[in-house]
Amino acid sequence: MKKTKFKMSGIYLAYDHGMEHGPTDFNDRNISPAFVIDLAKKAEVDALVLLKGAARKYYNNHVGVPLILKLNQKTKLCGGEPLSTQTCSVKEAIALGAAAVGYTVYAGSRYEHVMLKEFGKIEEEAHKYGIPVIMWSYPRGRTINDDEAPDIIAYAARVAFEMGADIVKLKYPNNDSKLNWVVKAADTTKVFLSGGSIVDGSTLEARVSQVIGAGFSGVAVGRNIFQSDNPLERIKRLKEIIKST
Repeated sequence: MKKTKFKMSGIYLAYDHGMEHGPTDFNDRNISPAFVIDLAKKAEVDALVLLKGAARKYYNNHVGVPLILKLNQKTKLCGGEPLSTQTCSVKEAIALGAAAVGYTVYAGSRYEHVMLKEFGKIEEEAHKYGIPVIMWSYPRGRTINDDEAPDIIAYAARVAFEMGADIVKLKYPNNDSKLNWVVKAADTTKVFLSGGSIVDGSTLEARVSQVIGAGFSGVAVGRNIFQSDNPLERIKRLKEIIKST
């Protein structure tokens, strides 16, 4: 496959779990980035999400799938209020082949000011280089009682818009009656659904159908793809839903 232009819609295959979750999300088949990169090529997804270690060792221009590089990370070993700080520069990301960069903001954390400040600098630098910026917008912390409540998801969408993000990645709300409001809250920022924790195939497909119908631009799915028994078939089904909805 030839290198393709970055699309701000469609399906992104996420493989940025190694720091945040540790190796518990992997098995003998998918613990190597080579497996997921090969899957991304075969399935012709619209982008692939990696951290810099995997990108440095496994990604190159011959992959033919645009790279989104996550620029901040944390582990789950520390606990407490979430704080994910920058571990890779925009310049380094571009040198590794990134067509876009991503950053997680935990609004509601006592450390949100740190992440918002870093995101602001990243957004400014990335746009000077002419590459899109994606916010993983996940409200979390002691003040957030329900991070899947529709109003919290809409707030997360608005944070991304006001910070200048091109794309925002959001969790699926526990009540999907306000999906259209989430899209309106994001205004000109494109909205993507996060795949989240493992659900059965029919649930995932129903969610994708719902969000695309509400105006979301795409989905960024990881575990629900690379942990499935037939990941190629699952991607094919999601593509069909996005195309037909």
